[in-house]
Amino acid sequence: MASSSLLNLFKSCRPFTPIRFSSLPRSQFSSIPLRPGKETQFRRCFTALSSSSPSINQITNGGDSKELWLHNTMSRKKELFKPKVEGKVGMYVCGVTAYDLSHIGHARVYVTFDVLFRYLKHLGYEVSYVRNFTDVDDKIIARANELKEDPIGLSRRFCEEFNRDMEQLQCLDPSVQPRVSDHIPQIVDLIKQILDNGYAYKVDGDVYFSVDKFPTYGKLSGRKLEDNRAGERVAVDTRKRHPADFALWKAAKEGEPFWESPWGKGRPGWHIECSAMSAAYLGYSFDIHGGGMDLVFPHHENEIAQSCAACNSSNISYWIHNGFVTVDSEKMSKSLGNFFTIRQVIDLYHPLALRLFLMGTHYRSPINYSDFLLESASERIFYIFQTLHDCESALGDKDSTFDNGSVPSDTLTTINTFRSEFIASMSDDLLTPVTLAAMSEPLKTINDLIHTRKGKKQARREESLKALETTIRDVLTILGLMPTSYSELLDQLKEKALKRAGLKEEHVLQRIQERTDARNNKEYERSDSIRKDLAKVGIALMDSPEGTTWRPAIPLALQEPATTI
Repeated sequence: MASSSLLNLFKSCRPFTPIRFSSLPRSQFSSIPLRPGKETQFRRCFTALSSSSPSINQITNGGDSKELWLHNTMSRKKELFKPKVEGKVGMYVCGVTAYDLSHIGHARVYVTFDVLFRYLKHLGYEVSYVRNFTDVDDKIIARANELKEDPIGLSRRFCEEFNRDMEQLQCLDPSVQPRVSDHIPQIVDLIKQILDNGYAYKVDGDVYFSVDKFPTYGKLSGRKLEDNRAGERVAVDTRKRHPADFALWKAAKEGEPFWESPWGKGRPGWHIECSAMSAAYLGYSFDIHGGGMDLVFPHHENEIAQSCAACNSSNISYWIHNGFVTVDSEKMSKSLGNFFTIRQVIDLYHPLALRLFLMGTHYRSPINYSDFLLESASERIFYIFQTLHDCESALGDKDSTFDNGSVPSDTLTTINTFRSEFIASMSDDLLTPVTLAAMSEPLKTINDLIHTRKGKKQARREESLKALETTIRDVLTILGLMPTSYSELLDQLKEKALKRAGLKEEHVLQRIQERTDARNNKEYERSDSIRKDLAKVGIALMDSPEGTTWRPAIPLALQEPATTI
């Protein structure tokens, strides 16, 4: 929610009345309780945790400190995060241009900033998260003409589809999601201010920003003005004073949507919308501006120029950008035929598997999409939640009666280490791969307690199981990886695996019975063949004294080439 103290930061520079959003939704979710723990070695030392042993429920949210380091594209280094207003964060992330279904590159952007949003909330900040929709754009108009639809109507339809994708990926709703078409008055007012301040010029109903008038143009991207040319979505126009000048307002053309302005009928340029909407909701000075690395130039570079031209005290503290997505090590593009929408991926893989896959690489690094890596993420998700489901089953109805203070010391050590690694890694520029790796030890401990002879005999075993399950569940919640039900998720993962394998469960069960019969008849070659045939398509058989069951696995057809690389 916007606060009066935050709005005061830009009051003196407002060229238009800001939009206030009251009673914005706030998603509530449990936070990981922190305990003293063993120090972990990272590039920075975090405050050592106390060596006392309070109960799990006594430990407060956020740990001993709100320390968070983020890589700032502007400074090209990691910086300690310090919000402009204590306890509050303003964050703007560039949204989609809504003219088609969103692809996995979009998924990466918005999962990245959802993780940041969730972690900031976990640290105790009140976060105003603004993510826009571009619903006025050349690409939207071209697609609408192709489909013979109204451009605004078409774009609104794809905005709704995008929100469905985000819900599937368990991305929390931003505080507000403004659309360009709803903010034309604010955009017009901002352009007026830029013109009045001498940073723009008019040509035949168009308005262009003059990059020559802005000496620090290029400071975000590191590009020199003489190296710049018309960027993406910026058409070459001989009327421009400099090739890198970009449109703030475009004169209306036949068959395009338009709005009235002091310069005649027209519509906004691409870049001006984000400057106007971020200022409307967060002010000219706020904490975080994010997006994909492809937006550094020209989009974010132009946003900085526009905002500073309108208000010379405009300042965004941290520019954060995520890396690209490649497909089998090639750049993702429709022309190469390796372009995948979120819908196409989650038709075969569970959305949480896609989310885990995206979090398995640090957000600033390139991430390579492949079937093998998606299968690996899916298998890992199954392992995590099969373990937690087994834990839940082992506890039964007893899990609500335990005194957390009675957890055995060796279990507490495992929990403390995991929590320390979670805080240290997430506070070090959101090192989600380290966090996910750190989960291995508490999961292994749960499996030992449930399935090994020694574990089953451990004193206060049920207290250990409950404490471990609670800790892992809390971390998964913060990461956006927590389902509503363990058993439902496992069933869904198995359904997806069967679909990828092109099998029905009845067929798998029939093959299991055939294999059982073969083993009983000592036809071991046939038994092995059945197991291998199923393994090739990602169905692993699990033998136990109670019988044979199956679970999803990485298909052998994908594993075998991977081992020869």
